[in-house]
Amino acid sequence: MVDRLANSEANTRRINIVENCFGAAGQPLTIPGRVLIGEGVLTKLCRKKPKARQFFLFNDILVYGNIVIQKKKYNKQHIIPLENVTIDSIKDEGDLRNGWLIKTPTKSFAVYAATATEKSEWMNHINKCVTDLLSKSGKTPSNEHAAVWVPDSEATVCMRCQKAKFTPVNRRHHCRKCGFVVCGPCSEKRFLLPSQSSKPVRICDFCYDLLSTGDMATCQPTRSDSYSQPLKSPLNDVSDDDDDDDSSD
Repeated sequence: MVDRLANSEANTRRINIVENCFGAAGQPLTIPGRVLIGEGVLTKLCRKKPKARQFFLFNDILVYGNIVIQKKKYNKQHIIPLENVTIDSIKDEGDLRNGWLIKTPTKSFAVYAATATEKSEWMNHINKCVTDLLSKSGKTPSNEHAAVWVPDSEATVCMRCQKAKFTPVNRRHHCRKCGFVVCGPCSEKRFLLPSQSSKPVRICDFCYDLLSTGDMATCQPTRSDSYSQPLKSPLNDVSDDDDDDDSSD
């Protein structure tokens, strides 16, 4: 099916429409063999609050962006190679339902569909595209993935020292290794995580000590530690936007 659509005029036209919606700021998406599998609006769990994002699933990449005008204009384009993607289902928690994790070595995050059926369709299509890609390339699935960031609203105090309260002066930061929301004194160190950046990035003291001794796996948070907690009201929602790899998220 995918191979048959690859060189069709309808597929080329659909991809051109997506390119035009992102405009000059977006990267070209038309390449030989690329097929647009599907598209839709998903709710992405961002650092400040859940936000609607437009997603496009191709047979080799996942593209998403901010919605400026629905079906007409998008910005802040993100392109994720599917061969680096793994996905995991998330249990329903409060108002956050029909979700799953999109995990890559560079960035990981949670998304939520409007219905259980839509979630199932998205996950099935993504898994099939990833399986087909890996089968053709002979590569093995990626075992490394970036931590899912805990939303700002879930932490009124530092998740490491459990003492420092966040205020306009004592700002929130995110450890790039475990994804926890931490205070400045608990995250003064930097460590090189090549999959995320060519420069050393902010990590908490706990992860720094483990990374320095080579115990990297222990830094990864458990499911209950990170993304599956229900969102609280965004009290003291003071974020360090300059410390985020995407200030809109």
